[in-house]
Amino acid sequence: MTYSALAVTAVLAVLVVDLMVYRTRMVTRPVFWVAYAIIVTFQLLMNGVLTGLDVVVYDERAIWGPRIAYAPAEDLLFGFAMVTLTLASWAAVNRRANTARRRGFDTDTRRSSTR
Repeated sequence: MTYSALAVTAVLAVLVVDLMVYRTRMVTRPVFWVAYAIIVTFQLLMNGVLTGLDVVVYDERAIWGPRIAYAPAEDLLFGFAMVTLTLASWAAVNRRANTARRRGFDTDTRRSSTR
């Protein structure tokens, strides 16, 4: 599977997880897109540095070809998938903890013993 196909697969998988598994609907929230705009700015900066200085080199046969700040466009897809999955997972775990707390279950973590 090419880098491009993996990038598209990652985005589709994360959208399924967000919308159908976790049901957080993260990608439908304006606040997500504001946060993502900030994140993608720094992603492009770092991708530009790493690929512009040839720290990371891509096989031209494995990518679509268009580059943004020296990095293949597919890197934006992987970044989107990573950020979205992280935020959706965080929201899902937080929702579960809040639901348990409302139902009267103790959700505090226990301190580990160092003895």
